[in-house]
Amino acid sequence: MNLKKILTRDSILPELTADTKQGVIEEMVAAMSVAGKLTDCAAVVQAILDREEKMSTGMQNGVAIPHGKTNAVDELVAAVAIHRRGVDFAAMDGKRSHIFIITLSPENRTGPHIQFLAEISKLLGRQELREKLLKTTSTDEIFDLLTA
Repeated sequence: MNLKKILTRDSILPELTADTKQGVIEEMVAAMSVAGKLTDCAAVVQAILDREEKMSTGMQNGVAIPHGKTNAVDELVAAVAIHRRGVDFAAMDGKRSHIFIITLSPENRTGPHIQFLAEISKLLGRQELREKLLKTTSTDEIFDLLTA
């Protein structure tokens, strides 16, 4: 999967300010809306929160991948954000999350969504990449690190 087709610089937030799970989701969704990636912020936030109620998307190693399915998007879209202090995202390892990837896909499409989640999980499984992401404050550098 070519991440350059899904990730765009206009939906990368190198300095998240929200300090709660819902705040992180809302801040990232707002950025996606400004970038023209979705049609209904409230529906998107609700879809992600509904998914979070089933099981937290806080992974391990400081990574969280909130995601959802909604008809507020026409195709698979994503956003990336970094939070320096970290946010409690009910991660599997009990640690705070610092790297956030939100992905959304239309309700009637499954394949690309699953493929993206697998690809981004594999990528962020690399400690050296996570460390580089946490050191940069540049949108361009974050984009380049994830799409190299």
